Amino acid sequence: MADQAFQVDELALDEVVTFTSELIRIDTTNRGGGDCQERPAAEYAAAKLAEAGLEPTLLERTKGRTNVVARIAGTDPSADAMLVHGHLDVVPAEAGDWSVHPFSGEIRDGVVWGRGAVDMKNMDAMILAVVRQWARAGVRPRRDIVVAFTADEEASAEDGSGFLADRHAGLFEGCTEGISESGAFTFHDGQGKQIYPIAAGERGTGWLRLTAHGKAGHGSKVNHANAVTRLAAAVARIGAHEWPVRLTPTVAAALTELAALYGIDAGVDSPDFSADELLAKLGPAAALVAPTVRNSANPTMLSAGYKVNVIPGEATAHIDGRYLPGGEDEFRETLDRLTGPDVEWEFEHREVALQAPVDSPTFARMRSAVEEFAPEGHVVPYCMSGGTDAKQFSRLGITGYGFAPLKLPEGFDYQALFHGVDERVPVEALHFGVRVLDRFLRSA
Repeated sequence: MADQAFQVDELALDEVVTFTSELIRIDTTNRGGGDCQERPAAEYAAAKLAEAGLEPTLLERTKGRTNVVARIAGTDPSADAMLVHGHLDVVPAEAGDWSVHPFSGEIRDGVVWGRGAVDMKNMDAMILAVVRQWARAGVRPRRDIVVAFTADEEASAEDGSGFLADRHAGLFEGCTEGISESGAFTFHDGQGKQIYPIAAGERGTGWLRLTAHGKAGHGSKVNHANAVTRLAAAVARIGAHEWPVRLTPTVAAALTELAALYGIDAGVDSPDFSADELLAKLGPAAALVAPTVRNSANPTMLSAGYKVNVIPGEATAHIDGRYLPGGEDEFRETLDRLTGPDVEWEFEHREVALQAPVDSPTFARMRSAVEEFAPEGHVVPYCMSGGTDAKQFSRLGITGYGFAPLKLPEGFDYQALFHGVDERVPVEALHFGVRVLDRFLRSA
């Protein structure tokens, strides 16, 4: 049980801000296709862990694509271990679009600016600050805590969590649960309520490549086997498709708890239940759930031809597909039907959908830790529309939750800043995160 008298010290609060800023200054842009170098950030994190008396291991599948893993011994050797992980890479940023340089790590008016401020160098910094605080205070958690900082999360994870799970499973021995990004942040509903969604699931990832073959020819001639036409028709069908509602246990729990906040009977078990009608009643809070009541497939890229008067023999498209736990078979069957006989499709990247129990002791402890420092908040479970490294670590039997706590002011659009322009995080949000993360991990 956590020592309720224990307080995070001022140095930890200072360090989380400094570490966030300094990690942002290390440009770990992941452009895909292997174009990234996480090693400088990995060495930075490893040095901070070593200063706390830990023995971090640096691991690479590809030169420069570095991961860091360290274990903190708990007081109960019989207890299952917990994985706490964050990724070191970030998506690209165009400096000309930003108010500050995206890799400046500038701290201005109580806010830390830069690429990675919310995705997810803030959480990396929280982890480091908490671990170092424990070392200073002589604190040991009940269960072993395995800390991992990964490469390549913003692409395929082949050089990061996938590599660690496939080639270094021994480092995660005993881990049954894990926490990482995208949960326990403040969502303001515009009506005075502060909601803290904790992720207990993720939709699966299905990035697709569509290929249409046809008859090449002159642009002035009639061509009933035009690859571009065939592809365009398939893409249009996919883009216009209305996927049916499929409620998973996590999403059903999210709808039920959100409805209760507004005095609404969710009625998710009723034969007359309509997800769209309930979402309409939830107002802005519906945004937490709406992307995860269905599978989805969004066309994102098109490529064909090389000259305006030449009909190409081949055309390609890319689709960002996501499917719910238990929804992959329906996803595949639907894509077969929508693409039709003239267009082939294949997975360019595929990862499983995840689901975690919302009635577990671990979820209850996350809820309690948030409510202790945000008593006015309402914790609810939710399912992420996208994915995290928890997918790869699930291969090791690790149940993943999204828990990167931040207390945010009204008007701060946290979700829009993921991969967005002027990404930033308030200093007070980082302080809140350190306190909540510390309390949860000591009670876990």
